[in-house]
Amino acid sequence: MSMRDQEWTKSSFSSDEDAPNCVEVADDTAGGLLLRESEAPDVTLAVSPAGFDGLVRHLKGA
Repeated sequence: MSMRDQEWTKSSFSSDEDAPNCVEVADDTAGGLLLRESEAPDVTLAVSPAGFDGLVRHLKGA
């Protein structure tokens, strides 16, 4: 499955009209997560669920 065929999810706070550029998340086939920025959909970052959780907790605390 290609990166473009993944089912990408973006924040409910983002809409195509208000905030077209956002971080999107998808499940990968190895049990991890994939992250991409909507302006550069061909560039992805693979992370573990624990790593993503740590990132979100850090950003919410900032």
